Amino acid sequence: MTDQPDGATPPQSNEADNAAPVSEPAFNLPSGLVAILAFLVAVHATRTYLLPLAIDEELIFNFAFLPARYDHSLADQSLAWLWSPITYSFLHGSWEHLVFNGFWMVAFGAPVIRRIGMSRLAVFWCLSAIAAVALHTAFHWGEMIVVVGASGVVAGLMGAAARFVFSPSGRISRQFAHLNRRLTVGEALSNRSVVVFAGIWFLTNLLIGLGLFAFGGAGGIAWEAHIGGFLFGFLLFGFFDPRN
Repeated sequence: MTDQPDGATPPQSNEADNAAPVSEPAFNLPSGLVAILAFLVAVHATRTYLLPLAIDEELIFNFAFLPARYDHSLADQSLAWLWSPITYSFLHGSWEHLVFNGFWMVAFGAPVIRRIGMSRLAVFWCLSAIAAVALHTAFHWGEMIVVVGASGVVAGLMGAAARFVFSPSGRISRQFAHLNRRLTVGEALSNRSVVVFAGIWFLTNLLIGLGLFAFGGAGGIAWEAHIGGFLFGFLLFGFFDPRN
């Protein structure tokens, strides 16, 4: 599972829609994405199988995101308020939660990583995680709700990918989607494939918010954080994109 070899010759325009079909490997993930997934698995496996319950609860309290932290004087508490808007994204509520996020991270994280590289991704990850819980906090100010999981970041990757992965025909190539021209926000909102994709995504999260749909095996779902992450990725991806 490696990146496209240096000697490979990519298509010269959006997906080369008129070219002959090319058989793509089932798995061809960027090494950086493999490392991220391995880290998330290692964190959850350590918590699940190695840490005593009391220590795991202490870890969750100090590294998960809690809106209630910001309703109290920051001087009267630990510095968890400073790092938890990022560190919560490395924790998951269950294996189902992790697998679900990992699946979508493979689908949408791979083209984003190929396009912007790992250094920019690190900044994108941190800021999309913060944006996700910022919107969540706006809806749940002062509440003692524990938020964990990379869902907000994954939503950010989806929003970012929506700006470039769709070819004019609407197809997505796993290998070469990262070479497409980035659409402006206006162009993206006028693109049928993008609108359908985003519409289904927002409808799904609306159903989650109404309690009519659930997934991931992680109990309550911070659907507002999903929306915060998606909007961050969709609207601000241009600041991270070196291609155009």
